[in-house]
Amino acid sequence: MAKVYPNQETTTSSQSHNQYCLSSKKETYTLWMKSLVLHSNGCTVYNSNGNIVYRVDNYDRKGRSEVNLMNLQGNLLCTIKKRLLALGCWEGHKYCNNSKQPWFEVKKCLTLTGKIACEIKAGSQNLCIERMSIGKSLAFRIVNKLNGEIIAEAKQKQSSSGVVLSNDVLTLDLAAGTDHSLIMALITVYGLICGLM
Repeated sequence: MAKVYPNQETTTSSQSHNQYCLSSKKETYTLWMKSLVLHSNGCTVYNSNGNIVYRVDNYDRKGRSEVNLMNLQGNLLCTIKKRLLALGCWEGHKYCNNSKQPWFEVKKCLTLTGKIACEIKAGSQNLCIERMSIGKSLAFRIVNKLNGEIIAEAKQKQSSSGVVLSNDVLTLDLAAGTDHSLIMALITVYGLICGLM
């Protein structure tokens, strides 16, 4: 399954994955919290044309200590490693970067009732993931802590006819100028925190 909207215009195979990493306009993705691999944990991300852009396949078990973010072709973009197991800390390393310094660090907030699920340090950016609802819905937003700007927001997807889809199918809105691969890596960590991957 490479498309979820087979009747819409597709992108050409010569187009680079890099065009999806950063965009000057607002983008909307569909995030399906399921792996394409049978009996595997993970998630699959589709662009507005229905083409798969990102995927996470966790072949071992949920919540393992190392997970990889890939593009459709299976090229590794980022490795996410859990460290300080008891404290809920993760760090992400870009595949193309030889630096030992992590690309980002995520710390899970220990309060279960608060709005903020985790805090993120990504270079000079200080971000957080805020829960938008409590219960079975996975709705959340990624916010710049400095100015309150919403960088990404995910909520339960509705079909064009208004039918609400399953809890594990989300509409993901990304602000203009956002590094999409960073957002996908952070969503992967959030999926691990929520026990979905």
